[in-house]
Amino acid sequence: GPTGAAPGAAHGGGHGGDSAADQGVAAPTAAGELPAGGLLVAQDGYRIDLLSGDAAAGAPEEFAFRILGPDGTAVTRFTPTHDKPLHLIVVRRDLTSFQHVHPVMGADGTWRTPLTFPTGGDYRAFADFAPDDRAEAITLGTDVAVAGAYAPAPLPEPTRTATVEDYTVALAGDLVPGRTSELTLTVSSAGRPVTDLQPYLAAYGHLVALRDGDLAYLHVHPDGEPGDGRTRPGPGITFFATVPSAGAYGLFLDFQHQGVVRTAAFTATAGPSPAGPAAPAAEEHGVAGHGH
Repeated sequence: GPTGAAPGAAHGGGHGGDSAADQGVAAPTAAGELPAGGLLVAQDGYRIDLLSGDAAAGAPEEFAFRILGPDGTAVTRFTPTHDKPLHLIVVRRDLTSFQHVHPVMGADGTWRTPLTFPTGGDYRAFADFAPDDRAEAITLGTDVAVAGAYAPAPLPEPTRTATVEDYTVALAGDLVPGRTSELTLTVSSAGRPVTDLQPYLAAYGHLVALRDGDLAYLHVHPDGEPGDGRTRPGPGITFFATVPSAGAYGLFLDFQHQGVVRTAAFTATAGPSPAGPAAPAAEEHGVAGHGH
């Protein structure tokens, strides 16, 4: 299958079938845990309120939304996570297009950003944020229908390397359902390791993981941060990921080098859980469903 960044992958402009959980509010699972992030339009009293009208492919247009709080009014105070008060991830449901942007909030709590949808089709928008009055981050999701030419595409076959422009990114590590998995992505350019990656969103890389089929936004956290005395600026960037089930996942790595942020896309498969008790994680890295 194809390797490298998915067609239309971009940073800063440039999931299939709907279910009740895609737009509704779900109860906790039988295990007592909420689903992975991004499956719900509302959670814990917070709701994403999409203000934009019909979208069309091929031209930049304003994407606008609010985050409504438990009292029904727009939230205007947020705790920055990874250098930003809110992260917006927009993907086509077949994972062939990915954008990670940072909207600007107006005084009335309306977030706005220019977006260009490369093709028509069904998209999912994720808002990842932490309200000031809440210690944990939330990821809410909403569907976006985009008019224009649309040709469904199968998910690329799993691959260990991705190419974006002159860069090659190699993936080491395996996803194991129900366990914390260590993934290392190694960046090279023209066959040489890149050892001078630049900080981006308080890390040397930002990894988003989405489950194929429902686009669950998954638990991914970086190992270390720039300036901590132990984390090197490449070539390897290590993350901890927790996936809830076997199956295919789309991984999207944003990294910055020479002043440009690029996105490398992978398909990874989580196999059946091995027998035996799960090994404890080395440390707790944050909230399930919050990608970093």
